[in-house]
This record gives sequence, structure tokens and C-alpha cells, in this order.
Amino acid sequence: MDLQNAVALTLLRGISRPRAAAAFKALTEQSTAVALEEVIAACGADARADALAREARDEAALLLERAHAAGIAVMRCEDETYPPLLRAIGDPPPVLWVRGAIEALTRPAVAIVGSRAATPYALEVAARLARELAARQVVVVSGLARGVDGAAHRGCVEAGGRTLAVLGSGPDVIYPREHDGLAARLCRDGAIVSELGPGAPPLPEHFPLRNRLISGISLGVVVVEASEKSGSLITARCALEQGRDVMAVPGSILGGRNRGSHALLKDGAKVVETADDILEELGWPGLGESVKIFSNPLIQDELLSKLTPGESYDLDELSATVEMDASKLLPRLTEWELLGRLVKVAGGRYKLA
Repeated sequence: MDLQNAVALTLLRGISRPRAAAAFKALTEQSTAVALEEVIAACGADARADALAREARDEAALLLERAHAAGIAVMRCEDETYPPLLRAIGDPPPVLWVRGAIEALTRPAVAIVGSRAATPYALEVAARLARELAARQVVVVSGLARGVDGAAHRGCVEAGGRTLAVLGSGPDVIYPREHDGLAARLCRDGAIVSELGPGAPPLPEHFPLRNRLISGISLGVVVVEASEKSGSLITARCALEQGRDVMAVPGSILGGRNRGSHALLKDGAKVVETADDILEELGWPGLGESVKIFSNPLIQDELLSKLTPGESYDLDELSATVEMDASKLLPRLTEWELLGRLVKVAGGRYKLA
């Protein structure tokens, strides 16, 4: 599907974005050439398909012009710069709107989320974890909200790392406004990401949808200080549905600020005190360490020997070939790239070096 039609797919009146995205994904598994009208029909609106498609295409053309003028990149789900883990979820956005360094979207990432009205303890923990992850070359993902999100982004930026801010508004609409400066800083090496086009306002209904992207881009989600009704628990639930690891930072039992986090721990979430706890849960020793199992050349050879020289593989194919969950495999691919064992080719695919 060309770019204008892909954008139009996200603008269909009366059809939710996740529903349209899931229908498009299902159709593309049957055919490589899918028309916008087919997606509309699959969503049960076949009687209005032509009118809905025409209206959406007109709006898409205007948004693309606006994005080009503002220096906002637009990537389709099939583009090689699209986050590979996000592509694997049940309803990946057909397009992403991105400001900043788009190459950050394909690097191994961990999400840090938590309370907007965070305590000083939570702010310090979020910033420290982000700094430690940045030092280990892991991208930090969060939602640019007040509190824990902002602390995680700042900690990563201050450590010279890459961070992704996933918005519930257009990529040019920073919310809250006091994070304008932080957004500009993180775009130097990281990026602002949204499934909403330029000018989209931060409406309440956008944020639960945004949360599935935070977890979908990430290998795992770390929850720092969440009450029983915290929006961070939505992100954690999305992570579990997507097969991602969920971790939590323990906190005070007084006042109820950590009841959501502690409920996750009671349900089996990993206790996190340092970035090493996160990497251990992901089964990844991190760049710079060489004593863990996947830095062992014999183990590498055993897994990579299952790949056919000259053939290229996408993430799902590699996951099936080496019999490893995609969320566990992605950091291995990066490590093998750095070691010169794999190379990335067009379409986000990999082949033996």
C-alpha cells in the first residue's frame, strides 16, 4: 500500500485505528496488494467504502504536505525503519509519524513508565535506571508525561543516550507544554513518535492507544510507582498481551502510591533495582559484557548455523528458525550485528555476514 493510502487507513471515519490496523494486517497476510476499500469492507463498512476512502485520501494528502513542511518523517509498517517488534503486535499502526533520529526506532529498547504525580523517590529511580540503560546502549522509551516519564527521558538524555517519546498527540503537539525543551533535546539522538498525524490534539482517548505502542516498541516495561488506577498499568497489560517482560520497582507500602506496582510484583513481575536486573530479565547481558551465554561463540554458532547463507529473514522468520521469542531475539540480533555475524538488509531483514 502506498504512503497516501497507508495514512488514509488511519483516518477512516467511524472505524477505530486499532480495528483498521488489525484488519489491514490480516489482509496483508493473505495478499501483498491490499486496497484501502478492502480494509474498509473487512471492517463491516463496505456500503460506504468508496466515500470513506475518498474522504480519507484527501485528508491524508493534506497531512503529508504538512509533515513535509515541518520536517516530520512518515514511515509505513513495511518500511525497514519501522520498529520490528511493533510490527509484530496484533494491531501495529499502518504508519508512524516521527521527529528526530529515526534510526533509534530499530535499536533494542526498554520502557520506563509510572506516576505523573511522582514522589522524589520515583523521579530519582526513573532517572537513575534511564542513565544506567543509556550507558548500556539501550534505548529508553516513555510517554513524555509529567512525573516518571519526564524523569526517564531526562536521565537518558543527560547520560548521552537515545530515548523515544511516544505521544498521544501529533508529533508536533508537545503535551504537557513545559516539556517543549525536553522534546527538542531528545530529538537530537532519539525521536518523538506518534501514530497520530501533525496537529492531532492530546485527547483522553488517544492515551490508552498510545500505551500499546510504548510496550510494542520495547523488549520490556518497567513500572515505577503506580497506584491501583494508574495508566501505567494499561501499558503493563498491553506488554503482557504482546508477550513482553513486565518488571516493577518496589516502593513504600504507605499511602497507596505503589499498590499497582506491588500488585504486578505479586503476580510475578521481576523486582527491579538496577539496569542489570532489567537486562537479566531480558536474558541479555548487555553490550560490553562477554561472559554470559550469548556471548559464547559456540552458542552463537549453534543458533546461527540454522540460517541459510544468502537467505534473508525478517524477525518472525528468525524467531521461528532459531526457536526463540521475538522479544528475546531482537537484542541478540543487535549483538550479532556488532560482532559482524549478521548484516541488516532492505525491508528490516537480516542475513548472515
